[in-house]
Amino acid sequence: MNNKILLCALALSALSANAAPTPSPGSDFAVPQRLVDIGGRKLALHCSGTGSPTVVFESPSGGAGWEWWRVQAKVAAKTRACTYDRAGYGFSDPSPRRADAANAVDDLHALLTAAGIAPPYVLAGNSFGGGAVQLFAWTHPDEVQGLVLVEPMHEDELLRPDALTHGQISGAEKEIIDFGDGCAAQAAKGFDPKSDAYDDCIGGPDPSLPPEVGALGVKMRLTPAWWRVRQAERVALATDREQLRAARKPFGDMPVIVLVRGVSPYLIPGQPQSDTNKAVESANLELLTAVARSSTKGEVRVVAGAGHVIQETHPDAVVTAVDDVLAKISR
Repeated sequence: MNNKILLCALALSALSANAAPTPSPGSDFAVPQRLVDIGGRKLALHCSGTGSPTVVFESPSGGAGWEWWRVQAKVAAKTRACTYDRAGYGFSDPSPRRADAANAVDDLHALLTAAGIAPPYVLAGNSFGGGAVQLFAWTHPDEVQGLVLVEPMHEDELLRPDALTHGQISGAEKEIIDFGDGCAAQAAKGFDPKSDAYDDCIGGPDPSLPPEVGALGVKMRLTPAWWRVRQAERVALATDREQLRAARKPFGDMPVIVLVRGVSPYLIPGQPQSDTNKAVESANLELLTAVARSSTKGEVRVVAGAGHVIQETHPDAVVTAVDDVLAKISR
């Protein structure tokens, strides 16, 4: 090897050794992209892509905007796509107000206005977020052109399942609140990483998230502040359902696609599906089908193999639903 070739090889080797590591997909969610003041407190906003309408994602209870990391980039290839952190989650400041759906709608509208992101919007939400985006659409009907509802919260979601299970579904919800109270109390004292409480309340990084984001999520779950807002959202569920009940009306000709789980969260591993479980799933599908049919351009889709958090396990089903809503708007 002549001297020039040797020098070039050494230079390339040095450049390679000093080069910054390639960021993992979704790692941009591990840092705040934009903090927007909505009147004395700031909410974190993450937008990408260009075009109209803007697609805005609302996360499930307990979730930050990064819940949609597998979906946002694909939607942003066609139009502007925005995720955000509700008050107290991710990089957003906490709110002094009750952590209910109506206040989430107020915050999101204030955020979009302050950030200069003008309507029209297509809104997509999972679970609590699915209830909140419906409430947004009824509150600001002239600003929303379409909805993608991913296993959305519904005001009657406990009624038939409770009747079929003798109140077990409501009982489980109360147990979750009680469990969270215990975790919140332990967070105020501090967690011992070797304790059962740490394993039960904190666990490890969420494997569905990018590594940097999963590690950040663990750090946030260790704080009393995170548990305060998490429990506040859980306690507000009854209020959320009444807000939806009071606001419920048909969506007219707005395109609405409702994605429904194909796998029951109540299955017992290793055991066949019981008749009661089948009845609960049938009731859930019937309820969400009625939501879709309240629009003349509504559609319900059962996502085979998916559980409650469809954007995590089957993101392409969400992307396709968003694409189809956008297509219906353009026609």
